[in-house]
Amino acid sequence: MLASKANWNFIEQEIANVERDNDSLSISPIIEKLLVQRGVTTKQAVSKFLKPDLEDLHSPDKLLSIDKAVKRVKLAIEQGEKLLVFGDYDADGVTATTVLIKALQELGALCDYYIPNRFTEGYGPNEAAFRQAHREGYTLIITVDTGIAAMEEAKIAQELGMDVIITDHHEVQENVPECYAIIHPKCSPDYLFQELAGVGVAFKFAQALLGYLPKQLLSFVAIGTVADLVPLVDENRILVYNGLKELANTTNPGLKALKQTANINGNVTEEDVGFAIGPRLNAVGRLQSADMAVELMLTEDPQEAITIAEEMEEINSERQQIVQKIVKEAERLLSDKEQQDVIVVAKEGWNEGVLGIVASKLVRKWDRPAIVLSIKPNEGIAKGSARSIPAFDLFHNCMQVNHLFEQFGGHSQAAGMTLALTNVQPLELALNKQIAQQLSESDFKQELNIHATLPVSQINIPLIKEIQQLAPFGMHNSKPLFHIKAIPEQSRQIGSMKNHLKLQFTENNQQLDAIGFGFGELYNYLTPHTPVNIVGELSINEWNGSQKPQLMIQDLSIDEWQLFDHRGKRQANLNEFIHSYSSVFSIGDRTRAESLGIPHKDYQDDWSSLENVDTLILFALPSNLKDLEALLKQIKPKNIHLCYYVKDSIYLRAFPSRDDFKKMYIFLQQKKVVSIDKDLPPFAQTNGWSKDKLLFLIHVFYELHFIQIEGRIIQVEEKPLKKDLQESATYQKRLQQAEIERKLYYSNYEQLKKHFTNCMEHLGRPKEEQSYGL
Repeated sequence: MLASKANWNFIEQEIANVERDNDSLSISPIIEKLLVQRGVTTKQAVSKFLKPDLEDLHSPDKLLSIDKAVKRVKLAIEQGEKLLVFGDYDADGVTATTVLIKALQELGALCDYYIPNRFTEGYGPNEAAFRQAHREGYTLIITVDTGIAAMEEAKIAQELGMDVIITDHHEVQENVPECYAIIHPKCSPDYLFQELAGVGVAFKFAQALLGYLPKQLLSFVAIGTVADLVPLVDENRILVYNGLKELANTTNPGLKALKQTANINGNVTEEDVGFAIGPRLNAVGRLQSADMAVELMLTEDPQEAITIAEEMEEINSERQQIVQKIVKEAERLLSDKEQQDVIVVAKEGWNEGVLGIVASKLVRKWDRPAIVLSIKPNEGIAKGSARSIPAFDLFHNCMQVNHLFEQFGGHSQAAGMTLALTNVQPLELALNKQIAQQLSESDFKQELNIHATLPVSQINIPLIKEIQQLAPFGMHNSKPLFHIKAIPEQSRQIGSMKNHLKLQFTENNQQLDAIGFGFGELYNYLTPHTPVNIVGELSINEWNGSQKPQLMIQDLSIDEWQLFDHRGKRQANLNEFIHSYSSVFSIGDRTRAESLGIPHKDYQDDWSSLENVDTLILFALPSNLKDLEALLKQIKPKNIHLCYYVKDSIYLRAFPSRDDFKKMYIFLQQKKVVSIDKDLPPFAQTNGWSKDKLLFLIHVFYELHFIQIEGRIIQVEEKPLKKDLQESATYQKRLQQAEIERKLYYSNYEQLKKHFTNCMEHLGRPKEEQSYGL
């Protein structure tokens, strides 16, 4: 058996009683099921979902203070004031900055932008930047994707005579800054959607300023919205759906160059943005100045765009290397610590710009909230990022101990922070205490919502193309996860490090490849003829003009007992199996068991106290088949490893026939007195018998009292009692040993697994008796 890493939630079983529109939906059953699971149950809702229309966007007029903000900006433009757009250094922030700058430029504003440096200034508005803006003659500052927590900075701007308009989407704390206007969905009771990204709020402001819906800016909105991982529902779905279409045909030199370096051609998907475009825009802000990303999107010079995009490509490659290095160092530090409910790891010299990515990787590996900090010894502080698991609200819980932070911001699943070095351990203790009070062990496992179970025979290209109609996928509109249960026709490790897994299934001539990135280590846990449960996303693999359906593995399990066949190997590598299971016992070779640190028991020991045995390892064949069968019936192990090796096989030796025994007995009777050294060797040679066979026959006759042996002389009993050969212990032992070898060593895998299954399911075994009598 192989347990899944995540909790599996089959949501298809939870929608049976959903109220539906009386009209049937004019779509295929599988798409209907997926839509109903998303709450889309009427023809009108289906139409709006499958073809998101810009006409269905909410009016920006419903955002509180937006009219006031528009009037202030237009007044500034009329009076020739200088406007400063204050952004953020992530993909959402730089696209939001780009959107508002382009809108202001179209209106003829005297404007510029400012992105704080992650390393020297940190997140959000700061006093030094505001004072610098005042010195440079700016009279109006507009924040995008930031500002809702800038209490002190807003006061300073007011004291300096500058107006501040805040546009943001981050969590609103108890108090908000005192400023000219705040445009924020969560501060606007009449606005019907509160989950816009920062770029989405900036777009709404741009729309209000321009007086029309600027479709030419939707490419930037799609990038920032997808990259910021906000829910892709309602307005966000409309913006991203239409923005991706704009992005596919963009004439913006910067976006064209970015797509070129990322090898994106033709249609652009949310995955292209999430895994290629977004990371490249984020990388410059993580390692250098995010100004480069804004300049890329603002330039009208194609050659300059290519130059910037190529430089960003190099920075992104550097970012990947830095992340890989820090992850390895973090894992080494964690290996020296006792595992806690929250991961807190810190080291001097770590690049704080990538610590959020590192934290995400640690969360995925350990299923624990993770805080990764860069230590600044000269300043006495630690600065970094945190990521969480769904069951633990990071923002809420950290706010309960906000006295420990010098700076803190974020949301339920991600946060950035600065704190004194002396507060790192108290933070770890506090969060561990909170988790202990709030979560159970099952909360630490990732949860996979499985939308349907499909047979392999139904998975084809047309079905996958139908499912793609539900895109763009993201938070609250996740890519459907499907469950299949089938026996792999082929399985192998792939990749230069053999760290990925590829399985191939065939059913009714329909072929399906399943690919598991990072699942390579599970290859050794797969056994022949064993059904595998797989949960994953369906996609189309295109290669050399041909298309094949494939399933990208998210998790894997095996729910029947498994037989691991190491027979004939002198030294099977059991280390990974030993450490993977909680209850492991062995039989057969105490010395080897002790060398591997495996508990060892004998057949005669009391096994009754062992209710759950994960794994039973057989290091040697049993001396009695019934002992093993009785043990399997009692403990029913989830996994059995056969690690025995037969050096001198009894089964492969020819078992003496009835004629062999008769021929031997007649020879002895004729001779009456036989010399073991002089008479037996020529007789054996004449009959083509081995020394082993000859001695076996003699031992059987001796045990049955057909002969007497004195020294090296054999004498035949004149009137022996008639006995069955099976009354000889030597005969029985050899017969049993041959039968044990036949069943447990020379039978094929399927025969042996069936035999063990019968034992564990209390099914009897057919009697196979063999009797010779004289």
